[in-house]
Amino acid sequence: MHGLVIRNTGSWYTVLADDGTTWEARAKGNFRLRGIRSTNPVAIGDRVTFHAVESEALITDIDDRKNYVIRRAINLSKQSHILAANVDQCFLIVTVRQPETSTTFIDRFLASAEAYRIPVVLVFNKTDLLTDEDDRDLLTGMCRLYETVGYSCRCVSAETGEGIDELRTLLTDRITLLSGNSGVGKSTLINCLFPHLNLRTAEISDMYNTGRHTTTFSEMFPTGDGGYIIDTPGIKGFGTFDMEREEVGHYFKEIFKTSAQCRFNNCTHTHEPGCAVREAVERHDISESRYASYLSMLGDKDEDRYRQN
Repeated sequence: MHGLVIRNTGSWYTVLADDGTTWEARAKGNFRLRGIRSTNPVAIGDRVTFHAVESEALITDIDDRKNYVIRRAINLSKQSHILAANVDQCFLIVTVRQPETSTTFIDRFLASAEAYRIPVVLVFNKTDLLTDEDDRDLLTGMCRLYETVGYSCRCVSAETGEGIDELRTLLTDRITLLSGNSGVGKSTLINCLFPHLNLRTAEISDMYNTGRHTTTFSEMFPTGDGGYIIDTPGIKGFGTFDMEREEVGHYFKEIFKTSAQCRFNNCTHTHEPGCAVREAVERHDISESRYASYLSMLGDKDEDRYRQN
């Protein structure tokens, strides 16, 4: 039988078969022996072949993936964790306040998605909380920064409904991964878009101004208009995986474009003479925050460093 993995609770997967039935399945043990260096060799969004045994099923093969979103595993830095496979786009949910999403986290996510040519929409949630002029200016500045680079930005509020209808139209006929830090309001936003799902939500921790995990496993939901949304647990950091140093600059759009003017083809944009990228940073044609994120990712060969980003 053949189907789509729509839920992952760790060792068990829910598979929606092509005939419309659903099955609780386990993965065949030899996936890891086939060189898949991942904590979850079967991922949400995978198309799989499985064999039914009474009321359970065994996943025996995975179709070739068109893409996937991957990060370094938190506790096993030599392995990866696949957030989702075969997606058409990502919504990265970010917040200016309560909690504050760092530009380093945003840039690491964008670079990883860029590596697999997955379009990302930056969704700035909780705009209703930005009553301070400085916060509103920060939101405007962040949107301007990423739109200048070439990313679409949307400002929304699940509380007031601002931007929700526009966001909903972007989901039609597409498989969309929703990701972001804990507490940015992914589950609340999904409930606003699709009230019938009634996902569990939680308040922000006052002590740490961070979110509590309310999504404990990944799940895929039909949107009713030909698309799917994938809800994933909130993530604190985003360690990049299997990126060579010389490739990192390729996944920062403005750095890659400017690097064509560097004196040396193998310029790392850190110390070389005639580096057009560093000159662009000095002119503020490339933002200092984006350049700092690039340098941070160059340091990911130090396997513990990423844990702080």
